[in-house]
Amino acid sequence: MTTGGTAALVRRLDGSSRATLLELLFDVVFVAALAQTSKLLADQESWGRGATVMLMLIAIWWTWSVTSTTTEFYDPQQRPIQAILMVAMVGSVGMAASLPMITGAQAVAFALAYVGTHVVRGIVLLGTLYRQQHRSTLARAARFLFWFLVSGVLWIVGALTDSGRWWFWSIAIAIDLISAAARYPTPGLGRVPLDQYDRTTAHLGERYQQFVILALGDIILVPTLELGRSEFDRLRITALICGFVIMLLLWQIYVFRAGELLETAAASVPGRSTRIAPYTHLVLLIGVAVTAASFDLVVDRPTGSTPVRWLMLIIGGPLVFVLGRALFTYLLSARVPWRRVAWQLLPLVLLPWAGGWPPVLVSAVVALGLAGHVLVPGGGRETTRGLGPRPAVG
Repeated sequence: MTTGGTAALVRRLDGSSRATLLELLFDVVFVAALAQTSKLLADQESWGRGATVMLMLIAIWWTWSVTSTTTEFYDPQQRPIQAILMVAMVGSVGMAASLPMITGAQAVAFALAYVGTHVVRGIVLLGTLYRQQHRSTLARAARFLFWFLVSGVLWIVGALTDSGRWWFWSIAIAIDLISAAARYPTPGLGRVPLDQYDRTTAHLGERYQQFVILALGDIILVPTLELGRSEFDRLRITALICGFVIMLLLWQIYVFRAGELLETAAASVPGRSTRIAPYTHLVLLIGVAVTAASFDLVVDRPTGSTPVRWLMLIIGGPLVFVLGRALFTYLLSARVPWRRVAWQLLPLVLLPWAGGWPPVLVSAVVALGLAGHVLVPGGGRETTRGLGPRPAVG
């Protein structure tokens, strides 16, 4: 059920923290776009092309993150916010459909989908909040819209320019990320007040955790689709099982006291989790996408030597994920379980020899390092309520 647009748009702090069904559908659409980027990343033969795919992934993630911040600050049961979610889903589909051939018309479609999503959101919010006379939140929406209009010019110019497209787009996405970190400083309006970040509820933490868990499914989804197109033999099945194990281990690494970290940080340093979560989870998402891309390759050819690019994907994906999770822990609690993180040195130590090994064996070594991270006690550097140390729990 939805409520009318005349009701208060800003979320009540004592309201439900549960994600709505439309928000969950929104997540599924974006995870499909993530799967597309993983598949495309696996197909790239050059580092330059791989970097362009990662830029597209950042744009897709930023659309999800800003839209989820919107449903955290505003009531997702209200029709204007539901309209924003639907527009964001259309934008995600447009970006994903444009990915395989990001040139010419596809580049224009990608830029229009990205910019259109953010601009439409800003216009809907400004119109609704103006009618409801929400002055402080009206200024907040205006700040967001201003900076997306600034970066939007570069997105559109880049789409229309073949030679300098990636330079324009790199600057545009940098503007989006840096302006958010600086709290959207806008002429005549200043920055978003810190007390608006303090409104964080359990809803936002739940949203991030739900999305990461859904995204982890791509690690097994992408190679499963590849296996369906290949010969069904023992080594390919072994590679798929290895991918499944790594997916479960990364899930365990992510969920380990993640909710506790968000809860205690929100209580002790209000607003910090809201501001750092988009960036730390971007690192996690890159790790997921790279890991999914690596198993797309390993399932296709589990034997023979392992090329350098494959090594970087197989070892680098889980490593980036673990570092992102450690960064998340450090920024919220100033503590890192080094005894656990040190297990990621195992595949790095073996890297000089791994090129001569079959890809499935390299994947197994990575899985072993992740298993050590999960199973070995972390010592006295774990976190608990109040962000203090606690004894290891075996």
